[in-house]
Amino acid sequence: METGLRIYNVDPLVMKAKYDVNTVGSLAICEMLHRTNLFAVVAGGNQPKFTDNCVFIYDDIAKSFVLEIVVETSVKAVRLRRDKLVIVTLSQINVFSFPNPIEKLFTLETRKNKLGLCEISPLVSSEKQILTFPGHKVGSIQLVDLSNTVANASTAPVTINAHQGDLACMAINSQGTLVATASMKGTLIRVWDTIRRSLFVELRRGSDPATLYCINFSADSKYLCCSSDKGTVHVFALKDTHLNKRSALSKIGLRGNYVESQWALANFTVPPECACICGFSSRNSVTAVCVDGTFHKYVFTNDGSCNREEYDIFVGPDVDDDESDDF
Repeated sequence: METGLRIYNVDPLVMKAKYDVNTVGSLAICEMLHRTNLFAVVAGGNQPKFTDNCVFIYDDIAKSFVLEIVVETSVKAVRLRRDKLVIVTLSQINVFSFPNPIEKLFTLETRKNKLGLCEISPLVSSEKQILTFPGHKVGSIQLVDLSNTVANASTAPVTINAHQGDLACMAINSQGTLVATASMKGTLIRVWDTIRRSLFVELRRGSDPATLYCINFSADSKYLCCSSDKGTVHVFALKDTHLNKRSALSKIGLRGNYVESQWALANFTVPPECACICGFSSRNSVTAVCVDGTFHKYVFTNDGSCNREEYDIFVGPDVDDDESDDF
């Protein structure tokens, strides 16, 4: 935020740490390494402490910055995992070994990537070690195998023509086997099989264009959720796709891509009806954090019902941190 950084536990909602503007400055990006004491920040806003082409790693145990990485141009996104650090700029993907030693492994050129779209298999133990980002062709994505990466070398990217228009959003599941994409139009989400490099399923968010801000898989990859500028969160079934709704027109024998589309199993609109990001927390529950600072949790069932869960909100800087997974 303009005033610094706050870190929350999501379920239950508890503030775990607060860093004011004097410590970290105003920020554009923060990326946490799982539930550890390490996170990366990039400056932005009206009171930046650093330039926007620098990535700083902060250690919450040491209470200090422990690493600085400088790239040639403004940083658009950062991705962290226990053995890799990825820095995204307007036209490059820079991959580093992490944390010890820090060494640039390779750089990949991309088309102009203003949104900093890039995802990496989150776990070292993921079934597939995949890095995915926009390809050179409009609407395409590229997949890079990270399993045998050494300095100054990477496997040739595989290109998938995902959409006809520019990409707006993408996500990768915990296993690294599925990648979800959406275009600027925002009506369709396509899920791709990274092993077969083919379409796994096509999901319809709606018929009206919308800007998608977020796509996320559940930890077990049974479900997928997305949120848009309309303030609505959609939940789709991936394992049991028959749970997804179909158009009523399909019941009378009509055919066509629209009629045969798979619509959300469940959906809800956050009370502020404003932009939000969403993700799965405990079993069959989705949380949404809105641009107005509000937090919402909904529980859905396989028959499509969706109910807002009421709970106490605990916010305060003086909380125990026993759940942290120190690096």
